[in-house]
Amino acid sequence: MGRKEKKIRIFSALEVADICGVVNQTAINWIRNGFLKAFTTPGGQYRVYLEDLLGFLTSHGMRIPPELVEKAEEDPFWHRILIVDDDDTINNLLKKFLARKLPACEVRQAFDGFEAGTQLSEWKPGVVLLDINLPGVDGHRLCQRIKAGTAATSTIVIAITGLTDGSVEESIMRDGADAFFAKPLDLEKLKDRIESLVAARRREGPRHGS
Repeated sequence: MGRKEKKIRIFSALEVADICGVVNQTAINWIRNGFLKAFTTPGGQYRVYLEDLLGFLTSHGMRIPPELVEKAEEDPFWHRILIVDDDDTINNLLKKFLARKLPACEVRQAFDGFEAGTQLSEWKPGVVLLDINLPGVDGHRLCQRIKAGTAATSTIVIAITGLTDGSVEESIMRDGADAFFAKPLDLEKLKDRIESLVAARRREGPRHGS
């Protein structure tokens, strides 16, 4: 299947105002008063993620344009990062680091494969940091499961491990992982890799299986 046209999933205050049928200042006031969740660009402009706009429209009983629903169903949410690692110290370190370095992202944690499965189904993260050696569910099988869907094939999986076997990286990449990092982790390089992979996915648009 050919590549789809790029879709916009982040909206300016003016675009929100147009969708809601109000003036720009009203949308800005919603944001400033905490009614509509948004983040600020380095230039000081407000930006609203698609799912936050949908939640706002739903909670206020406002009409949702069909094209917004279609966009929401196509891809995982790129600003959602799920850390899957049974090592409490590493998991908490990653969460603290990413929350500080990527403030526009929402970071959640799972400490075993079963908990990860629940988060994947209900929360639909766009990025998964996956420890390969997990209790409950093998990391290889979980990676295969993440990549087995249609729209889910766009989900970014970054495998991490403390295993020293040289074949581990080759194996997890065959399972569909998008990147591999060995412990101890270089956190800055990990952050940069997350940003580059997300940017590439946004440019590509959704990738669907055959």
